[in-house]
Amino acid sequence: MKRPSKETQKNPWAQSRATGRRRQDFRRQCRRFLIVCEGEKTEPNYFKSLAALLDWDKIDVEIDPAGMNTRSLVDRAIPRKMDRNDVGEPLFDEIWVVFDKDSFKPDQFDNAIHKAEAAGLKVAWSNEAFELWYVLHFQYRNTGMPREDYQRVLTGYLKQPYKKNDSEMYDKHGQLGNQPRAIRFAKRLEMARTDASCQPSAAHPCTLVYKLVETLLKHR
Repeated sequence: MKRPSKETQKNPWAQSRATGRRRQDFRRQCRRFLIVCEGEKTEPNYFKSLAALLDWDKIDVEIDPAGMNTRSLVDRAIPRKMDRNDVGEPLFDEIWVVFDKDSFKPDQFDNAIHKAEAAGLKVAWSNEAFELWYVLHFQYRNTGMPREDYQRVLTGYLKQPYKKNDSEMYDKHGQLGNQPRAIRFAKRLEMARTDASCQPSAAHPCTLVYKLVETLLKHR
């Protein structure tokens, strides 16, 4: 499908007016996602590139590069569940928050996840860094790695200096790495965490970014 105009991207209901389709019909056919990201560039750039590949007749994705820590990010996202469109229906079908453990204390990280889930949000968390998802495109890794080592490892795989804010990270990892393999490896890490019955903060390494990626790819 032809990518919609900027106006349509900002307001999917404009597409229903342009096509003559009733808003209610459009709402049933197009699922709306809000992705609230901890980072201002790395994660937003990745998901913007992914969203551009989706079928805009089936899905509309809004990305909020909040630039906040874990708890503040969740507090920012929760009120968005109350957003309504001009016919009074929920504006978003799914709201995801994307954040890393970084250097946060274990209880801060775990509590932010529990609070988000209790509020009906979906969480694509990573322990310890979002870059773990990138690494899994190339290798299975079930031992922790310091954050500063990710740049070195990814530079080797990408054959060029890894830059966190690179807007082409989605394409580069898709071309040089293997997304289905990354999903498979991430599922193995999550299964190990589930089998061990450990909190997210104790699952190092682990990432649930694959769940959001899989969900979005259903709408290609």
